[in-house]
Amino acid sequence: MDRSQKEIAVKELEEIFDGAGSVVLAEYSGMTVAEMTELRADMRERGATLRVVKNRLAKIALKGKPFEGAADHFTGPVAIAWAEDMISAPKVAVKYAEDSKVFNIIGGFMGEEIFDPAGVEALSKLPSREELIGMAAQRLLSQATNIASALLSPAQGLSGAIAAIEEKADA
Repeated sequence: MDRSQKEIAVKELEEIFDGAGSVVLAEYSGMTVAEMTELRADMRERGATLRVVKNRLAKIALKGKPFEGAADHFTGPVAIAWAEDMISAPKVAVKYAEDSKVFNIIGGFMGEEIFDPAGVEALSKLPSREELIGMAAQRLLSQATNIASALLSPAQGLSGAIAAIEEKADA
């Protein structure tokens, strides 16, 4: 890799780090090509991306950023996983790491926060954007149902009273 390619790679990493909702760092030593392909497919399915990075270039890309302290995690073979939202990459990475002996999460960052493996796991347990939208929609629908029944309740009572009066008049 010549100097111009390295500059392009650093610029790409800077864009990734700046634009990602969260970034997960993981050791992947010992993974087969098939395992890496499977993990990348899982990531892609959830809107996330996985890339193996050169540590030196990643450290350069982190310089001057609020999450520059994450540079300490870039030792040995490191892959980064990221997505535009902050939940997708941690969810897939943590799930895969639970089943794998060779894929280990070493940390991550989001905004100015730098996480250890436990922090990434906690982040992965948060509901995704779609789940939050579903929960909000469900709450709105239940509120709408409650409002409709409250509005119909007096009318039903009134019609019952009219029917009772009508029965008395007929009798």
